[in-house]
Amino acid sequence: MGTIIAIVNQKGGVGKTTTAMNLTAALSDLGQKCLFVDLDPQANGTSGLGLRQNDISHGLYEVLSGERTPHETVRMVDGHGFGIIPATESLAGANVELVNADDREYLLERVLGPLKNEYDYIFIDCPPSLGLLTINGLVAADEILIPVQAEYFALEGLGQLVSTIERVREHIKPTLRIKGAVITMYDKRYYLSENVLWELYQHFPGTIFRTVIPRNVRLAEAPSHGKSIFGYDSSSRGARAYERLAREFLSLDQPIS
Repeated sequence: MGTIIAIVNQKGGVGKTTTAMNLTAALSDLGQKCLFVDLDPQANGTSGLGLRQNDISHGLYEVLSGERTPHETVRMVDGHGFGIIPATESLAGANVELVNADDREYLLERVLGPLKNEYDYIFIDCPPSLGLLTINGLVAADEILIPVQAEYFALEGLGQLVSTIERVREHIKPTLRIKGAVITMYDKRYYLSENVLWELYQHFPGTIFRTVIPRNVRLAEAPSHGKSIFGYDSSSRGARAYERLAREFLSLDQPIS
């Protein structure tokens, strides 16, 4: 049975969607069967993987509202062997429109749960907020991956996120686990202070990935071309970093003999 991983940080601009897209692509290229679920109404992951809104007649909102099944919305990503349930413009109203739905926190879990038998990994790109959609992402997930920009101000609000995760564990899903934190947008020209590292270790003791994602021009350019970094420039520093992250990710899932 596969694993559902929510990639989440309520602060924008920390490399969340870039990590979701490229980790999914890297694992797919390494032979894992993956699905990318765009839960972010901004739909950056959808456009960044080559899907234009004008070409999408239905997506995740229509699945959550019961109008479509997940299989009716999955689109294959060009150049990779993984699928995507895209975000459409309708998803922007979901936080309001679904607020009165029965068991509103479980809508995404009910959708994705049956798909775990079909995929090795299902990645959810959560919105940069702690609203109803993000709560749905956390409840649907088995594990959480948190991208953290390598700057002190990017740590602001991290405590709030951890508190939200703890509340979900306490009241809804006690089995929810933090897979780890990934340091993104690292620039070796700037010193990553001891204070930043100390705070990371306080929040995620023993669960910070060794792989660090660098600030890289090619990583920033790739989404505007509708491609993952591997489809855009597979020899770039960014591509090599995400491949290392994928291999480290897989190594953590290997059983200890």
